[in-house]
Amino acid sequence: MRRWGAAVIASTAALSVALPTSSAQAAGGPSGISAKGAYLFDSGANKQLWAKAADTKRPMASTTKLMTAVVVLDTRGVDLGKKVAVKQSYIDYVARVGGSKADLKKGDKLTVKQLLYGLMLPSGCDAAMALADTFGTGDTTAKRTKSFIGKMNKKAAALGMTKTHYDTFDGISDGGQNYTTPRDLTKLARHALGNSTLATVVKSVDTIQKAPAANGRTRTYYWNNTNRLLGSYSGAIGVKTGTGTAPGRCLVFAAKRGGRTIVGVILNAPKRYPDAKKMLDWAFNTRTTVKWRQLPEGAQQD
Repeated sequence: MRRWGAAVIASTAALSVALPTSSAQAAGGPSGISAKGAYLFDSGANKQLWAKAADTKRPMASTTKLMTAVVVLDTRGVDLGKKVAVKQSYIDYVARVGGSKADLKKGDKLTVKQLLYGLMLPSGCDAAMALADTFGTGDTTAKRTKSFIGKMNKKAAALGMTKTHYDTFDGISDGGQNYTTPRDLTKLARHALGNSTLATVVKSVDTIQKAPAANGRTRTYYWNNTNRLLGSYSGAIGVKTGTGTAPGRCLVFAAKRGGRTIVGVILNAPKRYPDAKKMLDWAFNTRTTVKWRQLPEGAQQD
C-alpha cells in the first residue's frame, strides 16, 4: 500500500511583469471572500479583474517555494538532470523546524527536476534546502543557502515585486522578514507558469519518482500535491499552497477555461479553497459544482 509523502525502498530569463496598479476594487466582484488579501487576474488579457488589499504586505508561508523553483529554473544553463545527493543536514533541518517534507533519505541521489516535484507537490522543506544548497554559492551549506535567498530577492526585484522580501528559502521565517502582497505574488505566478517545466510540475496531482538509494538499490518516492484545487475544480492548473501560524492559509492558483487563463492569489484565508472557487467562478462567469479532492492518509498537509 502506498504511503503518500513518504519514501519506500523498492528493487528562463527574468522579465519584469507589469500589473495594473489601480487601488480600487473592480465593481461587482466575488462576494463572501474570507481572505484578508486577494487578487484576481486575467493573464491573457493582462487585466486585473478584482482585488482585496492587493498591496498590503503579508507573510506568505510556503508560497515562498514558488520563488525557490523560479530561481532554480531561471539559472542560466540549468541542468534538470543533475543529481543531488541528499545530506543529513536537510533531514535535520526539517526535523528542527517541523516543516512539511518530501521525506528525502540521506545518500539518495535525486535529479534537480525530481527535487522540484518534491518541492512543489508535498511542499518539501528538505527539497527546498537541497535546491538552495545546490544553486547557492559559498563554501558551506549556510553560506550557500544564504546566497540563494539573495538570488530570490534579486529575482523579485527583476520581476517588479517591489513589496516583496525573502529571508528564507522555504517560507519558514526566523526574522519575520518574509513577506509579499497579492499583486506581487501574481506577478511571480504569471512568470512561473511561463516555464513549461514548472507549469507541468505544479499541475500534477501526484507523482512517482525513482532515485538511486544510498544502499545501491532504488528508492521510490510517492508525492501527492497539497493543492486540493487540482483534481477538484475543472481547469485548475496549479499553483502552490502555504500555511503558517502568522500567514494563515495561503494559495496561489490558476485555472484555464475557454482559452482564458485566470491567475489568483489568496493570503491569510480561513476558507482558501471556497474562496478560490468563488473567485474563479466569478471570473469565468459560471457556477461550478465541486467535490473537493481528499489527500491520502499520511500525505503532507500545507
